[in-house]
Amino acid sequence: MLVVVTGGSGSGKSVYAEKLLFRLAQDKNMRNYYIATMKPFGVEATERIARHREQRQTYGFCTVEQYTRIEEAQIPAGEAVNGLLECMSNLVANEMFDNGNDRGVEALVRDITDGIRKLYARCRHLVIVTNEIFSDGTIYDAHTMDYICCLGKINQCLAGLADSVVEVVYSIPVCIKGELL
Repeated sequence: MLVVVTGGSGSGKSVYAEKLLFRLAQDKNMRNYYIATMKPFGVEATERIARHREQRQTYGFCTVEQYTRIEEAQIPAGEAVNGLLECMSNLVANEMFDNGNDRGVEALVRDITDGIRKLYARCRHLVIVTNEIFSDGTIYDAHTMDYICCLGKINQCLAGLADSVVEVVYSIPVCIKGELL
């Protein structure tokens, strides 16, 4: 099952996604992999990463850090593997702005969604966390607008592929597609 969890900053989407994957993986023999995409830039990011690691300790996740090229995440394939990708917005930023990226938005959308398909093919369940960043009504510089456009297109592709799409609003899950799990 592929589930996309979205929401604004601080909405509770990460906690919801972790609990959701734990519920989907009721078999105690299943391995749960947390695919982390946030680079530890500065004190705030390092603190957030530490907070997220502490939150998921109870769920027994094996953490894999994969900042780009998500299809290369070191998780085994199989029926006993579940993945939680946290989060798509970091992955897109890393792919767009690291290592002198010269791909356009359409190529990035294609490459990232192909990478997600390859990752999902190795998982029984994959939960993807993404951010809702499209409602502030502000116009940004061209690079930021390209980023917003790219993330929006990827989120649309993921929603089309997903069995379920959930938006978390003030820690309340709202089902957009499929069933609320």
